[in-house]
Amino acid sequence: MQPLHIIYLIAAYFGVLILVSVFTNKGGSNADFFKAGKRSPWYLVAFGMIGASLSGVTFISVPGWVEASKFSYFQVVLGYTIGYAVIGTVLLPLYYRLNLTSIYTYLEGRFGNNSYKTGASFFLLSRVVGASFRLYLVAIVLQNLVFDALNIPFWVTVTITILLIWLYTFKSGIKTIVWTDTLQTLFMLIAVGVAIYYVATDLGLDAGSVFGFIADSDLSQIFFFEDWKSGDHFVKQFISGAFIAIVMTGLDQDMMQKNLTCRSLKDAQKNMFWFTIVLTIVNFIFLALGLLLTVYAQQNGVDAVRDQLFPTIAMKSGLGIGIAVFFMLGLIAAAYSSADSALTSLTTSFSIDIMEIEKKYDAVKQVVMRKRIHVLASLVLIAVIIIFKYLIADATVIAKLFTFAGYTYGPLLGLYAFGLFTKWEVKDKLVPWIAVATPFAGYLISYLATLWINFDFGFFILILNGALTFLGLILIRR
Repeated sequence: MQPLHIIYLIAAYFGVLILVSVFTNKGGSNADFFKAGKRSPWYLVAFGMIGASLSGVTFISVPGWVEASKFSYFQVVLGYTIGYAVIGTVLLPLYYRLNLTSIYTYLEGRFGNNSYKTGASFFLLSRVVGASFRLYLVAIVLQNLVFDALNIPFWVTVTITILLIWLYTFKSGIKTIVWTDTLQTLFMLIAVGVAIYYVATDLGLDAGSVFGFIADSDLSQIFFFEDWKSGDHFVKQFISGAFIAIVMTGLDQDMMQKNLTCRSLKDAQKNMFWFTIVLTIVNFIFLALGLLLTVYAQQNGVDAVRDQLFPTIAMKSGLGIGIAVFFMLGLIAAAYSSADSALTSLTTSFSIDIMEIEKKYDAVKQVVMRKRIHVLASLVLIAVIIIFKYLIADATVIAKLFTFAGYTYGPLLGLYAFGLFTKWEVKDKLVPWIAVATPFAGYLISYLATLWINFDFGFFILILNGALTFLGLILIRR
């Protein structure tokens, strides 16, 4: 597949998204941008959230992770189901009862303004870095496959990427994204199905034998109980998965903003229920694809590992133009289904939580300020992605993403747990100090545990940081 053909594919893809935005951009008010007028069908939200949850990181990193960690990631996915149950039964009722636009407004009523600003600030940091991680991975792949051959610099690739996202979200935000995410999720799942078909066929497997082949492979081991010090141990992975789901979905403005566009709490809970089932199945399919790709690489001498495994086989192994086209389509869809909602949620949180535009400005000025903040958020993402090019090594990006989330979402986990499960008040002015100190303390404990007893916290670092924040809040209670 030639670079120029990929350019045409990207142009056609964005043409479709911009066309969707034209039909959904009627109005352009802040109510549409932030909450879609609370008229989104729950089944569209549920399906679209699949793509936003998986993103380009899952599309590339999860298949590439199988060779090193087998199916251990599925232990985390099983833990997700517990976390999503907590979101549906505890957090969603809270958010709907308080009629929140930004979910961090809860912290203001529970603790005070400093706690509120702290929670929002940690989300902004988490989402800027998390969205940049995801887009960086996809931008690097596009750079290697397309833009290097055209002598286009990396910073131009990133700028064009963000500009295209801004173009179809700037007017109606989440109202448009509910529909575009549905379309992008469909593209991504079709791409995975096509990839499995091509690779399985080349390995001599048909629809009946592929399942047995996967089940019989040593790479399909899911559960790991042998070494309790290992980061892959079942208990660590399962419990971490539950808490990762709670913080990266339930305490994340990006993901919850979609849920809050549903017509009612009952619809939002139905959305979360079906989203959980489908996401679990889809993650297993990604792991199955990773196993087939790994076996194919071993049998055909493909020199690619981790995040380069899927792109290399799809684009350069000679399996055919079909897998190459659908890989690019799926990659683009996976990338932008998470990036567009991230840009919208950053705009929402900064507008509502930091600038407080609903308190300070009239309706006309609020729209003007929101548009300016949307541009600012776009520029910040561009800058951070370019910086990442010089900071990130070759390790699997999804592992880096979850590790980073453990440090930035940990204080949010502690704040919400303390607010929901205790009746204590705290000294609000000291909350930012506790939240900032927690990640440093968590890192020190994790480092010493590895050094002294060879204990790897893995994704369990999230729970450690949440617990440290909770303990810190106990120390400053009134």
